[in-house]
Amino acid sequence: MSKKVFDEYLNDLINSLRDIDFESVEEVVNIFRNKIKNKNNIFLIGNGGSSATPSHSAGDFSKELGARTICLTDNIPSVTAWGNDTSYSNIFKGQLEAFLSEDDLVVGYSGSGNSENVLKAMSFAQEMGAKTIGITGNYMNKGTGKIANYSDTLVFFNTESMERIEDLQLIFNHIVKESLK
Repeated sequence: MSKKVFDEYLNDLINSLRDIDFESVEEVVNIFRNKIKNKNNIFLIGNGGSSATPSHSAGDFSKELGARTICLTDNIPSVTAWGNDTSYSNIFKGQLEAFLSEDDLVVGYSGSGNSENVLKAMSFAQEMGAKTIGITGNYMNKGTGKIANYSDTLVFFNTESMERIEDLQLIFNHIVKESLK
């Protein structure tokens, strides 16, 4: 391991943490507080590494906060059925069609901000009157991606590194959880 790689990783992570807009964090905490209080469902969706964080956080939020959190990537039979029978772009929207209510919340995690299945689900959620939160980064210096168009609230990490974006997604969720405890 090189000290240079180590230092660059940590510096980018720290700088990206410092750049997170506090008002968006506060807004997300308030949205979660309201949804938990009203016993609304909170659906978490994402791809690849950005699907691991929603899975982890759904457990944390339900166990520690009593939140009605559901990570749609954890329903493997449903994911593979929608992917096989229709299209991979429908794996989350298809599930939301069965479960989503107007006052629910959909939180979409996408490192690039352009994951088609996340965007399709968030668009559907908005059409149904549900609240949406997008969590993304500046992957490959391309800005927020299309997720900004489907997010009532956007959390943006200013780093081009997918690894740091995925780290920050989990750190962000832990900040939200700790704020609500």
